[in-house]
Amino acid sequence: MKSLFPDKFNWAAYFLLCVFIRIVFLNISWFSFTAAICSLYVIILLFDSIGTIIPTRHLLSAFMCVQFFIGPLFAYNGLDDFQYFMYKMRIPESEYFTYAIPAVLLFIIGLHIKSGNNDGENVNKKEIETFVNNNKLIPPLFIIIGFISSLLSTYFSSDFAFMFYLLGGLKFIGLFLFILGYKTLNVWATILVVGSIISSSLGSGMFHDLLTWLIYIISIFAVKYRFNFRVKLVGFAAFIVIVAILQILKGSFRQTTNIEGKEGNLETFAEIYQKENEEKGVLSFINLAKSNVRINQGFIITNIMTNVPEKVDYAKGEELYQMIEAAILPRILAPNKLNAGDRTIFVKYSGIPLTEGTSMGLSSVGDAYINFGKMGGAVFMFFLGLFFSGVLNYFKKYSFTYPSLILFVPLVFYYPIRPDCELQTILGHLVKSCFLVFMIIQIWKPIFKRQSIQFN
Repeated sequence: MKSLFPDKFNWAAYFLLCVFIRIVFLNISWFSFTAAICSLYVIILLFDSIGTIIPTRHLLSAFMCVQFFIGPLFAYNGLDDFQYFMYKMRIPESEYFTYAIPAVLLFIIGLHIKSGNNDGENVNKKEIETFVNNNKLIPPLFIIIGFISSLLSTYFSSDFAFMFYLLGGLKFIGLFLFILGYKTLNVWATILVVGSIISSSLGSGMFHDLLTWLIYIISIFAVKYRFNFRVKLVGFAAFIVIVAILQILKGSFRQTTNIEGKEGNLETFAEIYQKENEEKGVLSFINLAKSNVRINQGFIITNIMTNVPEKVDYAKGEELYQMIEAAILPRILAPNKLNAGDRTIFVKYSGIPLTEGTSMGLSSVGDAYINFGKMGGAVFMFFLGLFFSGVLNYFKKYSFTYPSLILFVPLVFYYPIRPDCELQTILGHLVKSCFLVFMIIQIWKPIFKRQSIQFN
């Protein structure tokens, strides 16, 4: 639990901030206040961890708090007035938070309870430098494989395409090796890889991958250059502004590219930004209020809680079994398994009708409630956090033999850290990416082994 309660945490400053929040926002309920101070604590941990580790546990925790605490508390405290009726919270605040708060906090505790000294997140820079110096072709080779795989993934469907999609992530691992393995920055490799994820995100109108990979790339840079407090604070603020702008404009951007037929590129995005800014200001209160639904996964949970068990019975593990089957078994062994983002399951348990082209996920918190109810769902979230921590601990265990293995953690977790995804997709990504990493290590075992072990 040391990663959750670090020795150097400034408790005095934290308590002062909590008192400030309570005094300034006297009208918020104790449920909203609890959600706010828990989120504040987790975000401070994430902020402090930047520059020391690849903060997967803290990212998981922070994203959970943002989507199940911060978004809902904003909604309950006025911003729901600006939402389309289908996207509003459907149950009283007390009813929602009596499930969401225990479920999220137990997940975070499970994630950290056996974390040791941030196991699976610490990077041995000296070992990475040694590895790169002895294998100078590996970083560019990974980038090349990543680009070729991303291209090939568009020519296949189903599970086979997904493996190429995962292999496409090797370009980021190659970039990590370039950053940590050399004293000077390879500018061209950085521009090539970062530019590719920006370009692909603009082309598809989907920005989750962009934001997640940017966080991990920034974390690697921070480990390399040990960012000070001022740099981290400016970067943190800038990132929040970028996220807000993307969330506000992406609806208009998708409409412009998908319906009006304009090319999805930086020029089109800039035009939309300029137009919106001239009309009412991109970061106006109205825009920010309307975009709160983008970070509010709670409205889906409230729809689930009004639908289950009143209209649909608890699944009692049946839905969970389907999701585990879909995550673990290839389609050749389970031809009738669920598809990723299955709309039937979502509509059945949430009661929310989806129009063509609209994609939503029940989330792990939603899946937990569907199967086990409030108390059982919260307990399940604890074990899910413990499972994720166990995966990270395995990376730590084998990183002694294969020091570069830690750099593959983002490839495994960049999808599971998204709370808005259904459990089936999260587990499927985790299982398949772990298998991929295992195969890569097996193929190049002599290369990836720690040098002192290799020659014994």
